[in-house]
Amino acid sequence: QVQLVESGGGLVQPGGSLRLSCAASGSIFGLMGWYRQAPGKQRELVATIISGGPTYYADSVKDRFTLSRDNSKNTLSLQMNSLKPEDTAVYYCKATPFGTRVEYWGKGTPVTVSS
Repeated sequence: QVQLVESGGGLVQPGGSLRLSCAASGSIFGLMGWYRQAPGKQRELVATIISGGPTYYADSVKDRFTLSRDNSKNTLSLQMNSLKPEDTAVYYCKATPFGTRVEYWGKGTPVTVSS
């Protein structure tokens, strides 16, 4: 049974940092990534990584966010620096097992950037 559990969200002031983590279990994953959904808006891609492949970042987070993956622990992390109020959203982890197109989602972790 595939499970994705996010952690690390919270309240932070503008300019601050947070580190999100996603603990994945139940499969070996190819594509993994973070998405976010702000109030009243559609869910959007933040960053994705393919095992052994490149990392992709949305323009809005380039040079501020860093995605990292530890395949030995099946974890995906998102280091978020220089946070802005517009980064406020619920952040979701998504993963696709190797050889499939099935997408699994975590329940999300909220991030609020406010003074």
